[in-house]
Amino acid sequence: MPAQVSIREVGPRDGLQNEAPVPTEAKVRLLDALSHTGVRRIEAVSFVHPKAIPQMADADEVWAKATTVDGVRYSALVPNSRGAQRALAAGFTEIEVVVSASDTHNRRNVNRATAESLDDIAALIGQLHSQGAVAEVIIATSFGCPYEGDVDPARVAGIVDRVVADGADRVSFGDTTGMATPRRVREVVTAVRDRHPDLPLLLHFHNTRGTALANVLAALQLGVTDFDASVGGLGGCPYAPGASGNVATEEVVHMLHDLGIDTGVDLEALLAAAALAEEIVGRELPSGVLRAGPRTRLVS
Repeated sequence: MPAQVSIREVGPRDGLQNEAPVPTEAKVRLLDALSHTGVRRIEAVSFVHPKAIPQMADADEVWAKATTVDGVRYSALVPNSRGAQRALAAGFTEIEVVVSASDTHNRRNVNRATAESLDDIAALIGQLHSQGAVAEVIIATSFGCPYEGDVDPARVAGIVDRVVADGADRVSFGDTTGMATPRRVREVVTAVRDRHPDLPLLLHFHNTRGTALANVLAALQLGVTDFDASVGGLGGCPYAPGASGNVATEEVVHMLHDLGIDTGVDLEALLAAAALAEEIVGRELPSGVLRAGPRTRLVS
């Protein structure tokens, strides 16, 4: 097991974009609360067209009103060159772009084939680098597609080949539908590492079928140390029917601390942020740790 793990909190973007739109001030409150939990990376907003994702229509205002914390790295998701320019103008230097391993999901998501998106991403990477930003490519549906079913790990590895050759600074792997299992995790990680043994991997799990924590554990056993998670288990995917929320950040932190793995996160502060997230969205979130009663104080 690794001694230390890094968690990127994605609730403010990936989580809230799948809820009914919430007020700007509420988004800022959640983002600011998460900034004081000890997480060192937060996906803050996405710069997408408001007709596509109306929940993120106020991204510029949210970011302008948020209070950033020293030592926390904030990132933004963009769909295209225009979104990238907005993110750069807002001051972001860590920017994510996404492509689906499945052609069908990619067409539902951005109305083009995977190969076409990869050509666009190559140009986007150049645009970001020219302005001093780093580019992370997220490969959605890495572990399965709601329309096509199984996704060949070799196809995922081939996409990694392309984006690394095009200059991607980081690559992450999205379990967009919650189809991942420990077996699928092992197959994808192995396929990528066989071709890129030194490439840092970040994994992003949903808990649709209740396997998210098992997948984190399987990845830990493979030496993966970077994960996405969403406060309270917020999230889903508007283009993946049946996909439930992301793995809850507090559940991941609780498990890691019990394993003696350092995250740098204050679990009590994180639970307070999860309670705030429930208040903001107006419904009970799926996090089990949030309602588990008295907790043993674990390694921090």
